[in-house]
Amino acid sequence: MERIHGGKTLEDKVKRQIVLPWSQVLRISFNSVRVRLFRSLITTLSLALAVSFVAYTWAGYEILNGVWPKADASLRQSILGAGYELVDGSFGSGPKDRWLAFLSLLVCVVGIVNAQLMSVTERFREIGTFKCLGALNTFVVRIFVLEAVYQGFLGGLAGSLGGILVTSIVLLVKFGWSVVTEYPLARVALTCAEATLLAVFLSLVGVIYPALVAARMQPAVALRSEA
Repeated sequence: MERIHGGKTLEDKVKRQIVLPWSQVLRISFNSVRVRLFRSLITTLSLALAVSFVAYTWAGYEILNGVWPKADASLRQSILGAGYELVDGSFGSGPKDRWLAFLSLLVCVVGIVNAQLMSVTERFREIGTFKCLGALNTFVVRIFVLEAVYQGFLGGLAGSLGGILVTSIVLLVKFGWSVVTEYPLARVALTCAEATLLAVFLSLVGVIYPALVAARMQPAVALRSEA
C-alpha cells in the first residue's frame, strides 16, 4: 500500500475523508430537525405528553413524602382521604399507576417509530446522496440518533416541567401552603432529570429500527425514489 505524509496509507486518508467528525454530524442533524420542524414538533410533543404523566405521578409522590413527616393530624387525614395510600411508610406508585405509565410510554414509542419511518421515506434522496458521496452506514445512523436525542431532551424537559408544575398546583389547592413550605426541591429536581432521561431513552428506542432501515438503503434505489 502506498505511503503518504505522516506514514499513513492512502486507505487511511480516504477513511478520514469519509468519516465526518462529530461536530459536522451534530450540525447536519440539527439542520435536519430545523428543516423538518413540524414533524419534529409532533414527535417532541408526543414525548412531552407521555413523560408529563410520569413526571406528574413521580413528583406528586415526592411532594407528599416531603409534606407527610411534618403534617398535623388533620392534614394527614386529608391526604389519606384524597385517595393516597402509604406503602411501607411512604407514598409511591401502585400497580395501577405503573400500568398506566407503561401503556402511555408504549404508545409513545410506537408513535415515534411510525414518525421516524415516515421521515426515512421522505428522505430517500437525501440519504442516497449522502451514501453516494461516501457516507458510511454509521454516519446515517448517527444523524437519526442525534435527532432523536434532540427531540427526546426537549420533549422530556418540557413534559417534566409541565407535569411537575401541574401536580404542584393540584396538591397546593388540595392541601394548602404546607406543600410550599415543605417542598422537596432537590427530590423534585431529580425527578425532572430522571423523566427527561427517560424521554431521551424512549426516543432512542423508537429510532433504532428506522435508523437501521435508512443505513441499509442502497444509494441507487434511494435516488430513483419519487419521494
